[in-house]
Amino acid sequence: MLANTTVMSAVGFCGEWVLLSCDTNLLALHTKEDREPIVFDCSTAVKRPKNTQEDNSSDGGAPEETGSDTVLAFTASPSGKLVALTDDNKRLVLFQTEPSWKCVSIRWVVRRCTALLFSQTEEELLAADKSGDVYSFSVTKTHKEGELKMGHLSMLLAVTLSPDNKFIITADRDEKIRVSHLRAPYNIQAFCLGHQQFVSSLLIPAAHPHWLLSGSGDGTLKLWEFESGRKLQSYDLKDLEETPPSDADKQNNPTVCRIISSPDARHVAVLCDRVSTIQFFTLRKEGEEKIIPLSRLSLPHCPVDMTFDPEGRLWVLMESKDCPLQIYTHRDDSWEISAESPELHRVKAALQPHGETLRDSMKSCSRYEHLYKVSFDNVTTYLQKKQQRLEEQQMKRKTSPSTNSKERKKKTKKETTGAVTQSSS
Repeated sequence: MLANTTVMSAVGFCGEWVLLSCDTNLLALHTKEDREPIVFDCSTAVKRPKNTQEDNSSDGGAPEETGSDTVLAFTASPSGKLVALTDDNKRLVLFQTEPSWKCVSIRWVVRRCTALLFSQTEEELLAADKSGDVYSFSVTKTHKEGELKMGHLSMLLAVTLSPDNKFIITADRDEKIRVSHLRAPYNIQAFCLGHQQFVSSLLIPAAHPHWLLSGSGDGTLKLWEFESGRKLQSYDLKDLEETPPSDADKQNNPTVCRIISSPDARHVAVLCDRVSTIQFFTLRKEGEEKIIPLSRLSLPHCPVDMTFDPEGRLWVLMESKDCPLQIYTHRDDSWEISAESPELHRVKAALQPHGETLRDSMKSCSRYEHLYKVSFDNVTTYLQKKQQRLEEQQMKRKTSPSTNSKERKKKTKKETTGAVTQSSS
């Protein structure tokens, strides 16, 4: 989940638990049994000790503002035995989920985090932050401070790992995707370059361990062979719109905010910010066209986030007062709503005490507006002034010969008159 100053919500899965971030709370709701929800409230969590080393200075040297305890990001480990979250007050909280939920440790990050990720071996937790750094936190040594792993020159927005745990792939606000060796991140394997705006989402698709999907603020979905940095295909998401965009909308590219793959690797779902549809693709190795559009799912409300459960059903979090969470099942080549799902009824019942907080945390403003770079068109003004100067010079040249001719005639007449006067005298 992307972190910024805007309150937000996100949804994910950890085994049979569905996870929801809701303002300052992380909620864990069991989908198969009527269990008491797990609620962790960051606003009541332990505060940073005064003797803890902290770097509170921003790039300009001024102290950062006090955090709001809002959950910025969370993640579950591949096995589902661990969960971690980070908040706006720079906490990094580690939980174990088996045999029962337990808060294992609370540590501190240097900068507010934008993404969290467990390694495939679940021995370390990687935290990417707004200054462009990635820190590694030990999972076994739960009170050990984080170690600086690598850094970019701009804000990191997404991070993922190759399935063999060999490469760490990071994406930033400056359109760069970097592929580095996890154990020696200073050793850069490749760059995947081609996006025209910030890179907001990364995914190594299931069943394609050497491919990388990336989404951006430029409205494109790109497929890479990440070890070489070679681009395999680029797909403009505007081409999939049911109605052609107007001239005013042509300049507004959809921002990809989530790319996920179903457990069976048949479907890749792409969600764009403030767009009430989800686009489904499939991937194939043969042929030139490797990204194949399959279908579109139109939603009744604006989506906030989405995730697949272990059974391959799609859970969508939406800005809705009555039904903020819905389940969709794939049947007969289309996605159908599962309104009578017992799992959904169980989760909705557990969510009722938190309904108002959940609704308040789903703001209608874009989470990505502040990431677009402001450009200044100085060239157009310069060319206009240059053209104006050239036109003025041409006008002077056109009028110059006639002016000189008149001056020569006056001079000749004056000289003739002077000569006649002298002769008379």
